[in-house]
Amino acid sequence: MRTSDSIKPHLLPALLAVLATITTIGAVLPAFAEANYPNRPVRLVVPFAAGGVADSTARIVAEKLAEKLKQRFYVENQPGAGGITAARTTLGAAADGYTLIMLTNGTAVSVSLFEKLPFDPVKDFTPVSSLGFFDFAFVTSASSGFKTLAEFIAAAKAKPGALNVGTINVGSTQNLSAELFKTSANIDFTLVPFRGNHEAEVALLQGNVALVVDSYSVLQGNIADGKLKALASSGAVRSESTPDLATVQESGVAEYDVVSWNALFARTGTPPEVIKTLNAALQDILADAETKKKMLALGIEAKAGAPEAIEQRLTSDIEKWRAVIEKAKIPKQ
Repeated sequence: MRTSDSIKPHLLPALLAVLATITTIGAVLPAFAEANYPNRPVRLVVPFAAGGVADSTARIVAEKLAEKLKQRFYVENQPGAGGITAARTTLGAAADGYTLIMLTNGTAVSVSLFEKLPFDPVKDFTPVSSLGFFDFAFVTSASSGFKTLAEFIAAAKAKPGALNVGTINVGSTQNLSAELFKTSANIDFTLVPFRGNHEAEVALLQGNVALVVDSYSVLQGNIADGKLKALASSGAVRSESTPDLATVQESGVAEYDVVSWNALFARTGTPPEVIKTLNAALQDILADAETKKKMLALGIEAKAGAPEAIEQRLTSDIEKWRAVIEKAKIPKQ
């Protein structure tokens, strides 16, 4: 072989040095990108339509993240049964932290409510942080005669099956909360599902149902006007948004505890440094007095936490609602 066809011996050390430099740069670039995250807009996929509590929460958080991390965060609403549409969108994007998803207590419900959910929320997504927690309210009409939830329970025991309780559609967290209330209080009533919150509220005002289980914020207009009366909240302890409202436990139903939540997740495989950046930002944002006030106006207690905490909540709620769904014999979708 001629010298011109091969690498000249005296050039070999220089070439090896160049190759080493290229290899080092290749290894450093991803870490550099993570350290400078985010350096382009970030999409937050919400599995609900615009205008609801989850959407409002996401928009408050997105705005604050943009201020904190000096990059645009925008909400993309992708409603659909079981959060399937939103999950597919997120899983179809790169695992780089530029497409995030809101998972909720409804995600935990969907695992057992669907015959075959096309994603596994525990395996396919990595937790970032909780965003907020909120109770459901047990509300009656002002003309019903019920002053406490204990009185409603007594009436239901006196006439099994005679009272109607309204919630939104079968399999919703509100609907399952009512199912859990029925078994926990050892009472019988007729559970009436409605297509939406407004229909359930109208039925309550018209006296077609004796009680509705829904978010306090949805019903607070007519509660403030004195047309409706809140009897209890669903959490184990009184909510910050309704500190004067007794809990279901205080009303005589031992161990009843339903707290819904919203949280931020990323695709599994997202770099740990990206998760840390987002979590640290959310810890600051959700501890801010202004943010807390905005969230509380929606009936939500703003609260960030370690990724492990919301992952544990997700897995425990999957098992909790699986038991309720099976006991109520709700058919899978």
